[in-house]
Formats: sequence, structure tokens, C-alpha cells
Amino acid sequence: MPEICRFYGITIRFYYRDHPPTHFHAFYGEHEALVEIETGAIYKGYLPRTAFDLVNAWRVLHLQELREDWERARQQLPLLPIHPLE
Repeated sequence: MPEICRFYGITIRFYYRDHPPTHFHAFYGEHEALVEIETGAIYKGYLPRTAFDLVNAWRVLHLQELREDWERARQQLPLLPIHPLE
């Protein structure tokens, strides 16, 4: 599962040819959540509140890049890194 970003102990990854809805995997410690790209909703898993807030702030800043990486992953193309939250 390719890593596209890492910030504040949070790792963001995509699976190749993953299932809808459009989402990414966010990891923080022992927690993993599947976060919808368009809404920011966690539809599977869990993140502590502070980690979720950081992930959601990052998601809003990089919506278009996330959409593009989702499409690249669905086509099994190399993913492009996305800048971390600063």
C-alpha cells in the first residue's frame, strides 16, 4: 500500500484498485481509518479526535490531489506524493 504523505505521526496511504467510495487510509499509532475524500467522513475504523481533525484539515487543503491519486491508484499508476500539513 503506497504511502503518499506523513505528518504529525499520521501516515496516509492508498490501496491500488481499491473499492468505492473514494477514500484513503489514515494510520495513527495502532489506529486505522478509511476516510472519504469528498466528505471527510470515517466510514470504517477509528482515529482519536485530534488525529482526525489534523487529517481532515489536510484533506480539505489537498482535495484535488487526493482525487487525482485515487484515480491513479484505480489505474495502477504510480501515486504522487502530497505535501504534509505544516
